[in-house]
Amino acid sequence: MGAYDDDEHERRERKNGSVDADFDDDRRVYRGEMTYDAGDSAEDLLDQFREMQERST
Repeated sequence: MGAYDDDEHERRERKNGSVDADFDDDRRVYRGEMTYDAGDSAEDLLDQFREMQERST
């Protein structure tokens, strides 16, 4: 570890203490569609999980 640098510590404190709020904070509007496949039923997924557990032991 290097020596403690008081000037560097103060510079970092000033940098971290300031907040830049000048940026545009508007939310973007996204258009399109999203689809997903629900897949198997819950029981089928549980069966698959049990098979995976049996193989790993």
